[in-house]
Amino acid sequence: MRSRSVATFAAALFALTSTSGCIKKTLIKGQIDGIAEASPAIDTFSDVEVARGAAFAGLSQLEGLHKLLPSSDKGLYLLAKGWAGAAFAFIEDDAESADDKGDGASADYHRARARAAYDRALAYGVELLERDHKGFETARRDSDSMHAWLKQFDDADDAAELLWVGQAWVSRVNVASDDPDLVAELFVGVAMIEQSVALDETLFYGLGHTILGAYHARTAMGELDESLQHFQRALAINGGKALLTKFQMARSYYCQKSDQASYEKTLREILAAGDTLPEQRLQNSLAKRRARRYLGITRERNCGF
Repeated sequence: MRSRSVATFAAALFALTSTSGCIKKTLIKGQIDGIAEASPAIDTFSDVEVARGAAFAGLSQLEGLHKLLPSSDKGLYLLAKGWAGAAFAFIEDDAESADDKGDGASADYHRARARAAYDRALAYGVELLERDHKGFETARRDSDSMHAWLKQFDDADDAAELLWVGQAWVSRVNVASDDPDLVAELFVGVAMIEQSVALDETLFYGLGHTILGAYHARTAMGELDESLQHFQRALAINGGKALLTKFQMARSYYCQKSDQASYEKTLREILAAGDTLPEQRLQNSLAKRRARRYLGITRERNCGF
């Protein structure tokens, strides 16, 4: 009788310990799913500093959850998107602010922070992409191999992953343009964004077209006609309500075209705009913040005006 009781207890203990891991994973997965569903709320904030605190607090929480459940694809996606977005929205903003104050040391410090954030976004993003299709390291050898590898991502659901990884790749080059190795691989990020746009050009209010528009106007010798086409398509998608498109068009296309009148007109339109897109209030607040900065003497001189 006693041996039967011991056996029963052992069986119960085994069942408890073997299911506790599953329960833990289920709970963590539920937390990650909850963050994914709730994350758009931050986009409705108008206060950039409140959003900044919330963004980095959220990233810290996601890092902890990823540590506990590294197998979650959704966790990897949120980390890639979160680090890429925070670097562009907040850390690059700090670097620009320091530049305009003539504080080169602080500007360099914040650009290094931005590069580190983009590096982190890319580490998570590439891991996520490779879970679907191996071979990224081989594919990045040249443009042809990169495009061939990306053709495997042919589902509309792949578009968001490609967009954020591509955005992080391109933006990292922007903050570390003195690194020739990074500049030489700019094609990797551009190809990802092009594939994302091919799958779903409307994603995030035409953000892919906005990024490509800025890319093609990266210099005065760039593909300015192609840049204009991408910006016009993005504006058609978002109806001009996503002010980041207008800001990027001014700072890149009109700047490289040496069109001061259109540059200033577009930036003033951004500042005069009302609450055009409540679900993108934060992004529009950031666009206004930067539009004000780019109407300053320093930024206009950088365009040669």
